[in-house]
Amino acid sequence: MTDDYYRRVGGIRQPDPTLGKRVPVTPRPEPAPEPPAPQPSQPEPQPKVRRQKVVLAEPTRSSHSLRARVELEEQTSWGEMLIKDLMKAQLRSGLLLAAFVLVLLGALPIAFYLSPTFATMRFVGVPLPWLLLGVAPFPLLFGVGLWYNRLAESHERDFVNMIEN
Repeated sequence: MTDDYYRRVGGIRQPDPTLGKRVPVTPRPEPAPEPPAPQPSQPEPQPKVRRQKVVLAEPTRSSHSLRARVELEEQTSWGEMLIKDLMKAQLRSGLLLAAFVLVLLGALPIAFYLSPTFATMRFVGVPLPWLLLGVAPFPLLFGVGLWYNRLAESHERDFVNMIEN
């Protein structure tokens, strides 16, 4: 449709009523097999060759996945809502992991304050507080970073699966 059409109807474009809904796809009927052509008489019948179906392309995608991709590409309100939901899930997991690290590392000085014997312990001649506050946070932060990365990839995989299905 052209722009002239929209001008004639008042310039208002009506939304698609099937937007965001699954539209049933009707299967195509398979063509009926052709009757065998009469062959001249032969002394031996030849064995029938079984046909094989060769697929050269991916199966067609449902209209729902195509519509969702179009919504995301055109950045409509529904597409923005999907992106915001993904961002919220990733932000939530990031904030929870940050709170975990803060609680874990913040509890160490409190433990040293409440237990003076724990604060005076030594490990291989080095004071334990120095090891726990100066060395241990680096592997902890590396592990939490890997954990967050896996969570973010999981959220993105779920998002893509939701869009494609």
